[in-house]
Parts: sequence; C-alpha cells; structure tokens
Amino acid sequence: MAISRAQLVKELEPGLNALFGLEYKQYGEQWAEIFDTETSDRAFEEEVMLAGFANASVKPEGQGVQFDQAQETFTARYTNETVALAFAITEEAIEDNLYDRLASRYTKALARSMASTKNIKGAAVLNNAFDSTFAGGDGKELCATDHPTIFGTVKNELSTAADLSETSIEQALIDINAFTDERGLKIAARGMKLIIPSDLQFTAQRIMNSDNRVGTADNDINAIKSMGMIPQGYVVNNYLTDTDAFYILTDVPNGMKMFTRAPLTTAMEGDFDTGNVRYKARERYSFGFSDPRGLFGSPGV
Repeated sequence: MAISRAQLVKELEPGLNALFGLEYKQYGEQWAEIFDTETSDRAFEEEVMLAGFANASVKPEGQGVQFDQAQETFTARYTNETVALAFAITEEAIEDNLYDRLASRYTKALARSMASTKNIKGAAVLNNAFDSTFAGGDGKELCATDHPTIFGTVKNELSTAADLSETSIEQALIDINAFTDERGLKIAARGMKLIIPSDLQFTAQRIMNSDNRVGTADNDINAIKSMGMIPQGYVVNNYLTDTDAFYILTDVPNGMKMFTRAPLTTAMEGDFDTGNVRYKARERYSFGFSDPRGLFGSPGV
C-alpha cells in the first residue's frame, strides 16, 4: 500500500513543530565482527571438508610401508537469500508538496530496516547454534560436543553447560587447544574473540580486563588477561536472543562465513496507472558456517 495523505494528515496542517520516530541511532554492522565475507556468483555455494592422513606408523624392518587414503568428509552449503523492502508515495501526496520530505525520510528508514535485517540474520546463526534442527554439513548443530570425524569426535561446546565466568572461559580455551582435525591430528587452534549478548557486557568487562582474579580475596593474577588468551577482547552483539549464552571465535580458517551474491541496491520508478512513485531496496546474501571449529560456545544454564 502506498503512503497517502490520509496516513500523514498532520503533515498537511499548519503549526507542526516536529516529526519523530525515525531518527533513532542504530547499531552498526555487528555481523561483521563474526563472519568472514566472500563474494558469490551463483545461487548457492558449497565448501568441502577434506581429511588428510593419520599419524605415521612405524615400518617394521623388511615389511612394506603402510598406505593411507585421503577423502572428503562433508559439504557445507550456503543458499543465498534475497532480502527486499519497498514503499510507495501516492500521486496526490506528491502534488501536495510532501514528496521531498517523504522521499528523504523514508529512504533513510528503508536503509535502516535493511541493515537491521542483516544483523538479525547474522545473529541467527549463533542464536540457533545449539539447536539440532539447524544442522551443518556434518549433520550436527554449530556447537556440539560430538561433531563426527573419521578419527572420532570433536567438541566445540562445553561438556557441561556453564554461564560466563573465569572458569568457563578457561575451560573453553583448554578445549579449543585440544581441537583435532578429521584424522585426529592436533591442530594449533586459539580463541580470538569473545562474543556476548548485552546482558553479559559487565561480567565480560570484569573478567577480561581486571588485573587480578574476579570475585576472590586472593591476590592471584587474571591469567586470561596476563597471558593474552583472547587477543581481540570481547564484542557485544545486541541481536543475540539468549541472555546467558556466550561464544568464542577461533582462528580456525573457513569457519563462520557470509557470502554476498548481490550487494545492496536501491531503485525508484513511477507507476503509470496510479501515478505513485515506488522505492525499493534489495540485496542477496547468506550466512552460515563451514568448519564448526571456527566457533566455541556455551548455552549457559
């Protein structure tokens, strides 16, 4: 439905002092703190996990060397979605000198809605991280204690769910250091960034930036800070819905990814039948994950 004079009757009356409701500050591209961005030129993108070789074995004297076989293990698929929003201004509203004000005001509102949608879709990957109905290429949710591999399993979730604390972060970092590849070889993984909902920002500040341990009478140092264990600190994502879940982004490549199929574009056109002017914003992208080792999480308790 087009924006008409009936919806904006006050703007046609003298004595109007102010219009408000569309000038709120908004959060920036918080999704960019989590995902590596790549471009796409097709309807969907696929990434394949490869398994290398197991550890070498001792070759007994006079016997043949043991052969191993490389293989593919699973495929992660990103399906690009089109996100679009539009509005129209009636011919009569344009004639009554509302066009300039409406076009400027609501094109900004259009951009604001598109940006908000992108943050929501990016955060949804983490909001569904513990939900088995949102499975990745290996058939498991993003954060699980039993991601299947050729060798066994890998966990990127605390064995016992815990709230954000010094102890839970330390255990998460220990578990990240224990990551293995698809054949059970240890990999040098490291936690890089803590991602939290706004409800945990004060807890995170105390844990990450206190010189001494938090909440104890001891004079022990804060090992997380002094060892530089999470070098990129913490970031707040205001679009996370679980108030006690937390996540640690790791340096494992090909983890959290966002593909841009078509960047944000806007268009304007007149409608011959009605005389209305229509505005549209459109972009196409996908959020997801390939290697679950790119993130470690806890749903809280």
